[in-house]
Amino acid sequence: MMRSATGVLLLLAATAHAARMSPAFAPATASFTAAATGLRLAPKNGVLGSNMALRGGSGGIQSIVSREVLDSRGNPTVEVDLTTDIGTFRAQVPSGASTGIYEACELRDNDKARYLGKGVIKAVKNIEEKIAPALKGMNPTDQEGIDKKMIEIDGSANKSVLGANAILAVSLAVAKAGAAQKGVPLYKHFADLAGVKKMVMPIPWMNVINGGSHAGNRLAMQEFMIGATGATSFKQAMQMGCEVYHCLKGVIKKKYGQDACNVGDEGGFAPSIQSNDEGLKLLVEAIEKAGYTGKIKIGMDVAASEFCKDGKYDLDFKNEASKAEDYLDGDKMLEMYKGFVKDYPVVTIEDPYDQDDWESYTKMTAEMGEIQVVGDDLLVTNPARITTGLEKKACNALLLKVNQIGTISESIKACQMAQAQGWGVMVSHRSGETEDTTIADLVVGLGTGQIKTGAPCRAERTAKYNQLMRIEEELGDQCTYAGENFKNPLK
Repeated sequence: MMRSATGVLLLLAATAHAARMSPAFAPATASFTAAATGLRLAPKNGVLGSNMALRGGSGGIQSIVSREVLDSRGNPTVEVDLTTDIGTFRAQVPSGASTGIYEACELRDNDKARYLGKGVIKAVKNIEEKIAPALKGMNPTDQEGIDKKMIEIDGSANKSVLGANAILAVSLAVAKAGAAQKGVPLYKHFADLAGVKKMVMPIPWMNVINGGSHAGNRLAMQEFMIGATGATSFKQAMQMGCEVYHCLKGVIKKKYGQDACNVGDEGGFAPSIQSNDEGLKLLVEAIEKAGYTGKIKIGMDVAASEFCKDGKYDLDFKNEASKAEDYLDGDKMLEMYKGFVKDYPVVTIEDPYDQDDWESYTKMTAEMGEIQVVGDDLLVTNPARITTGLEKKACNALLLKVNQIGTISESIKACQMAQAQGWGVMVSHRSGETEDTTIADLVVGLGTGQIKTGAPCRAERTAKYNQLMRIEEELGDQCTYAGENFKNPLK
């Protein structure tokens, strides 16, 4: 009997350690160490419920430790461990490849002797030497107060002193600690912060064909996405998307050979094609092959700022010999987009023009308001840019990227501004991702109804999708699936 009891204690200790150290053990709060404190025995089916160990607490921030880790592209990024009396809460920061010039500053070391200048030791030191002492003792449930404190310490307009990557890492960890202190899942904590009452599971916009800066082919447009608008649940949407993804692989392999099935940064295929129409035709064929015609729609991220030259658009920008006479102006681009919508089931187009081409954006939104025109590089999740976008009626949807603005509080404000004007909001990953799943909880907590986090391939992408399936399972009949209403799911 003594042996058995000792064995149980050792098992509990080992399980607690695994919960503290392994992201794979993460409960639906995405605060994996919360499960390590106040750990309970698993139920008879052997599954530890995601909320079983949420006990709450009242202590302030005790310490913040930071380090340099790697993202999905093998580049350094910032990780934070924030400790309270409940446990230690880990967060990691993503990084983009096609970044807008108006994004908050991602602080890099620029030391060519390390990681080709992409190290983040400066950001790590800023966390430990400047942010951590200032936040010690603060209550992690005060998300806005803590975020404001970090912004004040930084003192710059674009977080260039401390680095947006340093500030965001702490902001994300604070959110996880705040949820655990309240004894609620992370998505519920976000909903409380945003005043959202309705739980909505998002459409997963899966980037299944990669081009632009995310792939080595000559395809100019960056992402060709599929979204299961005709599904009845998130879980079913994932099944449908995965089946189309695998059918697409078969279609590409048959047309272009096995080499064309290599994947880009976000897990999508990167066949050696240049025609955007060809990419759309491949999607339509795969959707039909999977049996989901009419139930799966198409989205695009053009990332036009990447190939805008002197006010015109070079759709062959990866070819050094491309000719200026072949560049398209805003009006010709608009006619091309109208053709896409007419010929294919395209319902959302992101970044159709350069980040400063407000005139073309406004014209497209006026003439193509039936689809979702999404501002990413145009708006960079920045309330000031969003205000301009609203005034000019430049688009009708916001792409929400937490690392573009640098804090959870500002991200929530940006989302609320867009939703208040009837805009759609799509929560987004970055091409350089990590195993951190915070955005999965964020999209549910904010009720935006749509998320893009890559293809159903590569662990840093599927981690978010898996977290969303856990959340849907946990919520049961307390949530709905956005479906066809993905633009305004809270109405």
